[in-house]
Amino acid sequence: MSVHKKEIKKVTTNVLQEMKRAGERISMLTAYDFTMAKIVDDAGIDVILVGDSASNVMAGHETTLPITLDQMIYHASSVVRAVNRALIVVDLPFGSYQGNSKEALYSSIKIMKESGAHAVKLEGGKEVKESVERILTAGIPVMGHLGLTPQSIYKFGTYNVRAKEEEEAKRLIADAKVLEEAGCFALVLEKIPAKLAEQVAKELEIPVIGIGAGGGVDGQVLVFHDMVGLNNEFHPRFLRRYLNLYDDIKGAIGKYIKDVKSKDFPNANEQY
Repeated sequence: MSVHKKEIKKVTTNVLQEMKRAGERISMLTAYDFTMAKIVDDAGIDVILVGDSASNVMAGHETTLPITLDQMIYHASSVVRAVNRALIVVDLPFGSYQGNSKEALYSSIKIMKESGAHAVKLEGGKEVKESVERILTAGIPVMGHLGLTPQSIYKFGTYNVRAKEEEEAKRLIADAKVLEEAGCFALVLEKIPAKLAEQVAKELEIPVIGIGAGGGVDGQVLVFHDMVGLNNEFHPRFLRRYLNLYDDIKGAIGKYIKDVKSKDFPNANEQY
């Protein structure tokens, strides 16, 4: 006797385009491991980003720069095994695409073949146009990223809001259009003025997803660990914490330690 399983509608790049046209906001969160990715996917998220922010929240590095291509593939593979519905996008890490479109294609193919993810994301504007086009020749969807680009932190020297001045704002708009014309299926805008982000979202046909870019874009993304309060040291204006898991988990561990020390755990019902 066969058991009928409810069909789960997969989110694809085309679905995201339909959502933009319908005015439906796109939800996006990061995930880096099987357990958390399963929860995020089961909750109904549209897009999961296996971000190079794993360098910070999973490995404890100060920047996103140290994480390697193989480490990104490890995280992405773990996420892929957990997910049934969400579109999975993987960051191309620092050094795996900059200045060399052949390297960008190699890195993207390696991610797709070894992790099973659905798309890649890279930072930059016109300077990565050739890489975007080359990656697309292999049939790999590409998401762009403009505004605050963490992989360029040593170039800018600060995590402050980008594109506040007219010249940089014009350059950002031009770069966004270059990425769309090159074939990117979506664009992340990080930490830029809300009015500028809204203008970009209106002028582009592809979905624009913001982080610290106001509410006038087509969707929002946050780092999972920040959103649920696992990280209690990061307090940007754009972050809304929906839980305070750091204190909750710390409290639970404290109770466990107390019960072990007092010999309350395990009790008679918790042993064989």
